[in-house]
Amino acid sequence: MRAIGIILAGGNNHRMKLLTRKRAVCAMPIAGSYRSIDFALSNMTNSHINKVAVFTQYNAGSLNEHLSSSKWWDFGRKQGGLFIFTPAVTAESNAWYRGTADAIAQNLSFLKNSHEPYVVISSGDCVYKMDYNKVLEYHIEKKADITVVCKDMDADINVDRYGTVKMNEESRIEEFEEKPLVARSNTISCGIYVVRRRQLIEMIERCAEEDRYDFVKDILIRYKDMKRIFGYKIKDYWSNIATVEDYFNTNMDFLRPEIRDYFFKQYPDIYSRVDDNPPAKYNAGARIKNSLIASGCIVNGAVEDAVIFKNTYIGNNCYIRNSIILNDVYIGDNTHIENCIVESRGTIRTNSYYKGEGEIEIVVEHNDRYVI
Repeated sequence: MRAIGIILAGGNNHRMKLLTRKRAVCAMPIAGSYRSIDFALSNMTNSHINKVAVFTQYNAGSLNEHLSSSKWWDFGRKQGGLFIFTPAVTAESNAWYRGTADAIAQNLSFLKNSHEPYVVISSGDCVYKMDYNKVLEYHIEKKADITVVCKDMDADINVDRYGTVKMNEESRIEEFEEKPLVARSNTISCGIYVVRRRQLIEMIERCAEEDRYDFVKDILIRYKDMKRIFGYKIKDYWSNIATVEDYFNTNMDFLRPEIRDYFFKQYPDIYSRVDDNPPAKYNAGARIKNSLIASGCIVNGAVEDAVIFKNTYIGNNCYIRNSIILNDVYIGDNTHIENCIVESRGTIRTNSYYKGEGEIEIVVEHNDRYVI
């Protein structure tokens, strides 16, 4: 593909509450064995984009570790590759990324040293499958300056936390509002853009000169009447992990057969870093119903409508329902967990009871491992 990729993965999201105290949103575990950034990375490699930059910043430790080897997404090659950029003190700047446009500006050499004519920009906190080649073909056909991937949301979904757009009959974007108080459109931006590389360099350099830092506000909204900005609508599954409820619902979606088949059985595949864990083990007394159980787990109790991530131990007579248990959790005997997200590397004591009432409860335990 005649494009390079940029994945924006440095943002801090307070709406994720305790879940992002020790990890970036883009490192949030998904569907038992994946991280949220895996979907953007897989889309890049499946679209034959061989050179991809990931901009990380907030709580980037586990995310950088996850990205430490590019071979899992087939970026380990002489031409192209996976490049990780974090804020650095230089002669020109000693500031953290102050926004999405500033993140690109601080690493503008990546664009200037590349030769591909186009750039695909994507957020790293969305779950979806996409062939970026189709977006690029549409971009060229429309003779667009910028193409924004959009999606029509259902009428009952609150879209005030997204960027909403209005398009004319030719799909040219005429209005773009970022997180409007009162949305006038149910068509949202998915945070995926195609733009010509040289034009992106020019716009980013102008933003930097004028102390403007945000890609949406300072480029898309500011230039919407000056540039030919078009929308490319998608109808397939797309989910943005922006709140605790979003994260919970996205994982629960993978309990639906049609969603699992779409992501894991239909070409192209989704790739992730692989751990050498044994298969999940179900001991006498284990009862599993409509759940995802990842590798390395040992289950002795009952699990229903739940997603259990890697290396989790569930004790005897436990009942786990409508919950997400993150990696490496030890759950003692006779424990009841319902409507909860249990943070990773925690120890839940024997005879514990957790149940989210009205909203999803986040369970964070700091007990010593295997203490009863």
